[in-house]
Amino acid sequence: MPYAPVNGQNLYYEDSGGDKPVLVFSHGLLMDQEMFAPQVEALSDRYRCIVWDERAHGRTATDEAPAPFDYYDSADDLAGLLDHLGIDRAILAGMSQGGFLSLRCALTHPERVRALILLDTQAGQENPDNVAGYRQMVEIWASQGLLDEIADTIAGIILGAGWSGTATWQAKWRGWQAHNLAAAFETLTSRDDVTDRLRTIDYPALVVHGDADMAIPMERADQLTSGLPHAEQVVIPGGGHAANLTHPEPVNAAIERFLARLA
Repeated sequence: MPYAPVNGQNLYYEDSGGDKPVLVFSHGLLMDQEMFAPQVEALSDRYRCIVWDERAHGRTATDEAPAPFDYYDSADDLAGLLDHLGIDRAILAGMSQGGFLSLRCALTHPERVRALILLDTQAGQENPDNVAGYRQMVEIWASQGLLDEIADTIAGIILGAGWSGTATWQAKWRGWQAHNLAAAFETLTSRDDVTDRLRTIDYPALVVHGDADMAIPMERADQLTSGLPHAEQVVIPGGGHAANLTHPEPVNAAIERFLARLA
């Protein structure tokens, strides 16, 4: 399996390869690179699609507690992965947490970015009204394992109600180790607000957001779109937080239109 030694990490990644425009997909909290399977399937014949597991997630997660990290560290990881693969610039596509690190990569490594695709994400901090409830769920999960009630709540937030693939992701969540869970949650809740810095991101950007997203409301997507100098927005009717996974057809269509205009 391919791993990249980057910044003291051993980053798992998959690369469709070829001499084509490069798309790098960064996943959301509690997810992994497999959440972009619908996009890789749709795009890899025309684009070099790279997916990876971020710190504390998927095959990058470690059996020992990771050192504290933030999304700027994750942005450095993304830039380091591009170095490892010999890629100068890429289109960065990030969902939720993946959007947080993609925005920060655009801020700190602007020379590596060609454009941004921002999926159900935001520039601001976590809603403080939600943090206490999230923290309680994480503490119970870490100490008692993933109870069915919590698994269903998390699935409702990320995947929405009644999606056919929910059980597969719940099985993945049950395999999480407590130290990785705690590290990922701490990074989520301690992140800074980059809203005032969006105007410096001088790249084409696509903001895609599900209008039924329970984790990040539409108004945060509107703020993100208005803050970026060259952004357009596409709303996915009925789409939840992981709309690219649960509603791939309209999300893929929006991405394809955006990429065609870039070309």
